[in-house]
Amino acid sequence: MNTTKHYGPYGGQYVAETLMGPLNELAAAYLEAKEDPEFQREFAALLKDYVGRESPITVCRRLSAKLGGATIALKREDLNHTGAHKVNNTIGQALLAKRMGKKRLIAETGAGMHGVATATVAALLGMPCEVYMGAIDVKRQAPNVERMKMLGATVHAIEEGSATLKDAMNEALRDWVTNCDDTFYVIGTAAGPYPYPEMVKDFQSVIGKEARRQCLEKFGRLPDQAIACVGGGSNAIGLFAGFMDDADVKLVGVEAAGKGLSTGEHAASINGGRLGVLHGAKTMLLQTADGNVIDTYSVSAGLDYPGVGPEHCHLHDTGRAEYSSITDDEAIAAFDDLCRYEGIIPALESSHALAEAIKRAPSLPKDTILLVCLSGRGDKDLENILAYKKSRSNM
Repeated sequence: MNTTKHYGPYGGQYVAETLMGPLNELAAAYLEAKEDPEFQREFAALLKDYVGRESPITVCRRLSAKLGGATIALKREDLNHTGAHKVNNTIGQALLAKRMGKKRLIAETGAGMHGVATATVAALLGMPCEVYMGAIDVKRQAPNVERMKMLGATVHAIEEGSATLKDAMNEALRDWVTNCDDTFYVIGTAAGPYPYPEMVKDFQSVIGKEARRQCLEKFGRLPDQAIACVGGGSNAIGLFAGFMDDADVKLVGVEAAGKGLSTGEHAASINGGRLGVLHGAKTMLLQTADGNVIDTYSVSAGLDYPGVGPEHCHLHDTGRAEYSSITDDEAIAAFDDLCRYEGIIPALESSHALAEAIKRAPSLPKDTILLVCLSGRGDKDLENILAYKKSRSNM
């Protein structure tokens, strides 16, 4: 584990003094659990028997043929129980909460998939669960709100600020400060104060470890590029973890360009931000010249966040990964293509990564393999997509 608590200048613990004790307790508990074979066995068993891992790799034969260049393949996290990669992490953190004697789980969520995954594992382990969600996201991700409630969770709609993921995380942190003795905060992305970025990466690394082995089995070699969407960045860092030491595999993170980087209405923290502190960590942050956080925008609720995980910032600075951006229109077009050519309905978040692969494929040789993390399924987004298309047709 990254016991220095930093990735270059990024990361750390920039929190109120009242949270230093709980964070240190959490870090010590996780370091112990990480080395405990029994904890790891229980985690692996639930991933296999409850989540349904391992998730397969699917080659997009018709879409690749249409594009006429590289082969696009998908790591199918959409086929996990609950429909996304988020459950890998929530199971790990909930088992840790149980190990630490915590009685209550809280979480923040944007697209709702982390909230659903936290509510799911809370039900499995018999723990009460409360989820904080921006009021705007509650409206545009209504199916996931109902799923959380069906699973027994209480959902708090946050009206303050931009009423999106940033504000939900603010409220979850306030709850944790007040109730840290009996409450475990299940952070959904590879951001926040140490040890969360490293812990989330470890739990999500199952994506990349599986994908590396599967590519060797399926293609006889590693992919040329591993591509994943980046909001906070948990699915991306999970995929990248499997290929970090493979210099020939290009790592590509894809941020949400919204209406375009030049418009200011986007959520591309690495491409459009600068160094700052958000939610307990030093990171690349969308902010004003005075240091005030800028309201972000993306058609995708899960990417609508003004910061990014600290390790992604470091990977960008060192050149180990590159970070591009995709607009709403490009993501919606990629969503349509995957539906119509492959019979797979992707999440809007995942559609950003797919759109980047679609951009790159035509100019690359046919034997090039672009591995895309399909981080979730798109059932939750259908109403939002229909509304977006209607608004575009009326312009």
